Amino acid sequence: MASLDELKKARSEKLDKLRKLGIDTYPAVSGRTETIADAKIIFEKDSLSGKTKTLAGRVMSIRTQGSLMFLNFTDGTGVFQAFLKKPEMSAEQFDLFSEIADVGDFFDFTGTFFKTKRGEPTILVSSWKILAKSLLPLPEKWHGLKDPEEKLRKRYLDLLLDTELKSVFARKEKFWDVTREFLKSRGFLEVETPTLEITTGGAEARPFKTHHNDFDMDLYLRISVGELWQKRLMAAGFHKTFEIGRVYRNEGTSAEHLQEFTNMECYSAYSDDKEGMNFVRELYLSIAKEIYGRTKFESRGHSFDLSDEWSRIDYADEIIKQTGVNVLTDSDETLKEKLISLKISFGGDNRERYIDALWKYCRKNITGPAFLVGHPVIVAPLAKLDPADKNKTLMFQPLIAGSEVGRGYAELNDPEDQMRRFTEQKKLLDDGDEEAMMPDREFVEMLQHAMPPTCGFGFGERLFAILENRSVREVTLFPLVRGKNQP
Repeated sequence: MASLDELKKARSEKLDKLRKLGIDTYPAVSGRTETIADAKIIFEKDSLSGKTKTLAGRVMSIRTQGSLMFLNFTDGTGVFQAFLKKPEMSAEQFDLFSEIADVGDFFDFTGTFFKTKRGEPTILVSSWKILAKSLLPLPEKWHGLKDPEEKLRKRYLDLLLDTELKSVFARKEKFWDVTREFLKSRGFLEVETPTLEITTGGAEARPFKTHHNDFDMDLYLRISVGELWQKRLMAAGFHKTFEIGRVYRNEGTSAEHLQEFTNMECYSAYSDDKEGMNFVRELYLSIAKEIYGRTKFESRGHSFDLSDEWSRIDYADEIIKQTGVNVLTDSDETLKEKLISLKISFGGDNRERYIDALWKYCRKNITGPAFLVGHPVIVAPLAKLDPADKNKTLMFQPLIAGSEVGRGYAELNDPEDQMRRFTEQKKLLDDGDEEAMMPDREFVEMLQHAMPPTCGFGFGERLFAILENRSVREVTLFPLVRGKNQP
């Protein structure tokens, strides 16, 4: 078997041959008259047999039988077969094509349409034009790109060879289309909020930091889809708003976490957490039915049906059930000892991180669908207190397949309470907790002008990944990978 260097050398020689013949090997214009998808439809409906047309695409396979050649090529809309034989084109053109054509090259193929004995639509080629010469061979479909990092780094090849993977991203587009239409049909206004912020708000995560040269000030890439901005819009008199956009978190990579991803956040004035949970169940059912045509799924070792009744799971009660400790009343030392005994890692040495780590340990055992409720105040700095228990908040999170797939709450609109929560978060930041929330005094000032009762909710690509039974990296077109030295 020839080495990669030998294959590259052979292809470069073919390129030189074409150039010496005065052939433009990378022309700007294709002579394509139809896409492959359109050609197949027209062929079936109107019978293009005998009509001269031009199709274009990348050659994916070549089969030679003496003076006959069969090719499969694709233009991104479908795959078509080309048939070349000497009587249909000049011997010079046939021989030249035989000498220079490789799998991976792009061509125009002009000819007439017919069906083979097996009923396959085929173009009988009378002439061809090269559109782009491939100097590197494509990986073999069944043997190339086995390394996970290499698959992500050369995503264009992975997508080219894996048609099912391409269909994932067609479904992902529909995922967001369905979400957008669901919201708009219920009176939500789509808005755009800043991606560069003086203080990050709306989530607890370590941000990416940058610098604004003109203002000579440090800024942060947003970690939420404009939560504190959209709540300002509620104070401004907007009734319902939403945004779908990119967010950035300088945290670890896992099956559920990336540094850059798409989220949706929406806010509805005069709504509460109970209305929010009904809204979320309806949204998720719409997504499942419109994209997959079903409500039953298997993912990550769990089987669930989104049409089932969604149970309510209390945060503290569930942790007691699974670990025996009470995150509302037990001491910091007790929580920490339990984490150590269960060999659970925790990101910071404070009560909030202990509680969060214990919950993350427990959630993987919950199949759902369910709503997590009763979050302790310390882990929900933007949610209203539960009037029935001041140690808890009116926060809710949908749980599916051992994961949180969204977050919502009756928004805290008491400025004094919000300032107290921000002050507690500031202490955590000062003590080295890089995921604690930054105080935003201008947001508190807005609350002093008064914001109506509001329910907010957000979710993102994790839900789509779970419905696809894939990792978040797999359902991201170009996830960040470690740098590789360039030649």
